[in-house]
This record gives sequence, structure tokens and C-alpha cells, in this order.
Amino acid sequence: MRLGFAGTPEFAVPALDALRASRHTVAAVFTQPDRPAGRGQALQAGAVKRRALELGLAVHQPQSFKSAEVETLLRELRLDALVVVAYGQILPPRILELPVLGCFNIHASLLPRWRGAAPIQRALLAGDSTTGVTIMRMQAALDTGPMLASRTVEIAPRDTAGSLHDRLAELGAALICEALDAVAVGDAAGRPQPEQGVTYAGKISKAEALIDWTEPAGAIDRRVRAFNPSPIAETRLNGAQLRIWEAELLGSEGMTPPPGTVLATSTAGIDVACGRGALRLTRLQLAGRKPLAAAEFLHAQPLAGARFTPS
Repeated sequence: MRLGFAGTPEFAVPALDALRASRHTVAAVFTQPDRPAGRGQALQAGAVKRRALELGLAVHQPQSFKSAEVETLLRELRLDALVVVAYGQILPPRILELPVLGCFNIHASLLPRWRGAAPIQRALLAGDSTTGVTIMRMQAALDTGPMLASRTVEIAPRDTAGSLHDRLAELGAALICEALDAVAVGDAAGRPQPEQGVTYAGKISKAEALIDWTEPAGAIDRRVRAFNPSPIAETRLNGAQLRIWEAELLGSEGMTPPPGTVLATSTAGIDVACGRGALRLTRLQLAGRKPLAAAEFLHAQPLAGARFTPS
């Protein structure tokens, strides 16, 4: 088949690689315009653009898929199918109708659970034991299209958004190739999504990363893992930002000190009282500094008796 590919971040790169290596032809790659990034706010290309250029593929960066120019380009490309992976824009209905066989999306959840922008983080925050990847035929409504294939992944106790991201990206890459092979031979009508079990994975806001120490230790642990590698869970130490990269649950449920109080410090970590139970912080970062293991952090920042606060 003659394919178009629309994606932007690192999550989409394994799928692009897999399709490029498949028996199908990637005729064009669509990705978001370069964005300012870093301290200097210089324009930087997304991961898909960088990889597509390495592969010698034609790259297009429209401001919007709603423009007449994009519609004309897609008609000229005469695509059999368009694969969309974390592109970053909603495609208009008329665009979805242009490829002969349709548009297909790799979504990082087991639909209909966690439709929307941040399924990996929301699954971790909710304490889900499993997640997965779904390949769906796209339609106008958000993540509601018929499902062509899905695979389940167990969420390990220490999984972060980063570790799940990498596993799901590779799984999605393999699964889209299987699904497109079925589409190519006319065996991909898809099955409707169940009406039960629909949840929505809204975008992650930086405000959500601020730790509320009155929450149970388990909930805070999930927050730390869900926001690693971005935006990183954080608290305040004497009014200054302190980011928590890694933590471990402690077994005690009988904490009596005020939540946020440092209970003990050691080379193993910094034990902090929560609303229920306690959490051991093992990797931390002060504003403007690099992340440090707890033992190294404590050399410069003795924390015995300290208390973390939300502001």
C-alpha cells in the first residue's frame, strides 16, 4: 500500500521505522512545525522529523490540516492509507475521507479506556494493573473509531510513564504493521468499541505535578511514576522547588507526624510521612541543579526534621 504517516514525538518513531521497513511504501511524512525549546528557545525539530530526514522521506509541516493546501497535497499523494501516531492535531472529517482505505491510529491504551491525550500517565495515576495498545480506524469523534487490533501490557509496580512509553511504542509499531497487512487484503472492518468502560485521559497540567502530602503514600508514589520523565512530581523545601524523580513505598501505615515531615534519612533514601503511610525519596533535584541520588543529595542538603510543603 501507499502510505502517509503523521506523527511528531519520540513515541511515533518506532512505528515510522517499522512501516519504512515493511512491504508498504511511506510516500510522505507529516509532522508538527518546529517549536522553540530549551533555555535559548531556539527552534527544534520533533523526533519524527529528524528520523524521517535520516530515512530520506519527504517531510511536510503544515500549521494545520484544515488548510486547502494540505487537502490538495493529500489528493495529489493518492494515499491508500494514512497512519496517525501522536501527531498533535485533530484531523478534520474531510481529511479522514481522502485516503482510499482510511486513516488508522495507534493509541496507547485499551480502548475505550483512556481516550484522549495522556493515556499512559492517566493509567498510572489511576493505579491500573494493565494497559496496552489499540489500532483503530479513525473517525470524527475523539478516539471512538472501530478497533482493528489490540494487545495488553502488564503495568509493573515500578513502571514509570517513560518505561511504559517505550514498551507501548514498540508494541504499537509491530501491531500497526499487522493491522495494515489485514487492511491490504480487505480483512479489517474493525469491531465497535464497547459502550461500557469509557474514560478520558485529559492533558497533563504542570499543576498536577505538585505533591499533596496528605494523600496516601500509594497515590503519591503513582504521581511520581506517572510524571517521570515529564513534568516531574515536585514539592517545596523552604519555599524552593524540589523535584522528585524516583521514590519507593514504605510499609508503615501508622504515621503520626504531619504529612510532609522527613522521618529519617540514610544512604537508602529520605523517608517522608504521607496522609497514610510513608514514601522513601531516592532521587531528587533542586531547581537549577542536576538530579541526584538521595545519598549524594543529603551531603549538601541535610534534611533531618525538615518538612516538605505544597507551596
